[in-house]
Amino acid sequence: MPSLDAKMSSVRTTIRIDEALYRRAKAKAAQTGRTVSDVIEDAVREALRPAKRSAGEVPTLVTFDGGGVMPGVDLSSNAALLDAMEQDAATDALH
Repeated sequence: MPSLDAKMSSVRTTIRIDEALYRRAKAKAAQTGRTVSDVIEDAVREALRPAKRSAGEVPTLVTFDGGGVMPGVDLSSNAALLDAMEQDAATDALH
């Protein structure tokens, strides 16, 4: 499978790599019908790709300055939150 950067120029270089790691790259290349260079290039691309957010990582949320939770609203209850939102929607319709 040709790399996405196949049209880009390439550079010939010499690197030192652990022998066991090279054998694993060579075996992967043989399994997939690619060259060792292609396998190593893909690994380097993957290593340089920007990190993805982990599943447990929560993005920063936008907050607004306010008085906090409305009186009587229980944030631990989905039903109470839904009731509060529906009440607010009903009063918005009156304006």
